[in-house]
Amino acid sequence: MLHLGTLIAVVIYYIKDIVKMIEAFVLSILDIFKGEFIEGFREDPYKKLAWFVIVGTVPAGFIGVLFNSQFKSVFNTLIFPGFFLLITGTLLYFSQRINIGNRKIDKLRFKDALIIGLSQAIAILPGISRSGTTISIGLLLGLNKEFIAKFSFLLSVPVILGAGITELNDLGSNLDANLYVYVFGFLTALISGYLGISVLIKIIKEKSLDFFAYYCWIVGILVLIYLFIHSLSLELYLF
Repeated sequence: MLHLGTLIAVVIYYIKDIVKMIEAFVLSILDIFKGEFIEGFREDPYKKLAWFVIVGTVPAGFIGVLFNSQFKSVFNTLIFPGFFLLITGTLLYFSQRINIGNRKIDKLRFKDALIIGLSQAIAILPGISRSGTTISIGLLLGLNKEFIAKFSFLLSVPVILGAGITELNDLGSNLDANLYVYVFGFLTALISGYLGISVLIKIIKEKSLDFFAYYCWIVGILVLIYLFIHSLSLELYLF
């Protein structure tokens, strides 16, 4: 329910782009029958964007379905989120300093979309930020930071929708017993998600992502310190 709330926040924020992408995708399908697909793909940025979102979604869907149980097992301990938060912070920090290009949709390639899609798939791991990782990888590929931010959020729509639909099956009878909890969580995720996107886009345009890198490092270190102290105290208790 939290994911679906975030999903709707993304859709509301990018509703104009999403509508244009859907229209462009339908037209590109018709282009196939008319033998004009390549021309339309090159000339219409929204046709290109729609297909690249599909390409970027495939890795997450593929890996999520095949290794779902393995990924869930990683959530059983805090050590992975703590460690992966450090990885996320490092990616955010250095991607802005290594970024060597300013390419937008007209220069985006299938290879770029696939690599960014793979980074989104890896972000299934706890502590690996989905938007942070895809934006960082996009910067390392030489993409314009405002464009990769938009592409990152558009890329989240089919993935969150697919994951949300599969998880709805687990609600079952709990939905009746916890209806208010789910509704409150859904609305909170929607509102905070929309505000979060707005703030992030503004920061990307006017400032840097260093703040998020520092945040990830601090939280990751605190989690690992907590685990160390907890395990040490447990050993002393058993001793």
